[in-house]
Amino acid sequence: MKEKKHWDELALRYNEEIFDVFKSDKKKKLSRYFKKHAGLKKHALDFGCGNGKALKFLSPMFQRVTGFDISQELLKQAEERGFENVDLKCSDLTLPRLTLRPADFVFSCNVIMFPNLAMNRAMIKNIYRALKPGASAVLVVPSLESVLFSSWRLISIYEKEGIDSKEISADEFDYFKASKRDIVQGIIYIDGVPTKHYQQSEIEVMFQDAGLKVTALEKLEYDWNTELDSPPAWLKAPYPWDWLIECRRPK
Repeated sequence: MKEKKHWDELALRYNEEIFDVFKSDKKKKLSRYFKKHAGLKKHALDFGCGNGKALKFLSPMFQRVTGFDISQELLKQAEERGFENVDLKCSDLTLPRLTLRPADFVFSCNVIMFPNLAMNRAMIKNIYRALKPGASAVLVVPSLESVLFSSWRLISIYEKEGIDSKEISADEFDYFKASKRDIVQGIIYIDGVPTKHYQQSEIEVMFQDAGLKVTALEKLEYDWNTELDSPPAWLKAPYPWDWLIECRRPK
């Protein structure tokens, strides 16, 4: 399985190569959403838990947490964190009609970003199936609007240095190397890997189609040094962001 092999091979370099949303979240919004949905009698699921970075937040707030990931190597690292109320399971969360016992809360952070768009739709539908009626999920996904905005800001930096946009090396925008059709669908290359990015209105439609009601859609902001090498001191807000989605399965 291609995805499993990729993440198993990446496991030893995971902390160095995978962006840490929890450390970079400027306003610590994720912690506030965890507290909002926490409960010591509740069961939470972590969809695509990786090596368990979210577990230190989820474990103290819920009676039981189950982490799912396709990589057995990453799950071994997650197990080493030693949380007694956490179960870990190796599973492909994109399988159609995946059988899961519905839980009180689901979290997923930058997992639903496959270049195969059908896999993303399948995973969102599985989140619906994993929620009890009336239960909520919180997800983080890459923002297409943020990529476009960051590119625009990069051009403005060059212009302040007296460099016309036509003179900027095409390598600066190498993440737009997908076909026109793929770019329209939000496929952006991150470190050479095609990665699905989402528009705000697209999120609203996709989650509605999966049976989920979007109850909040916010920017999860990061510092400019997460996007640009040596950003100038004058470069402030608005900052680059991922989308933070709160959604609920209707009763």
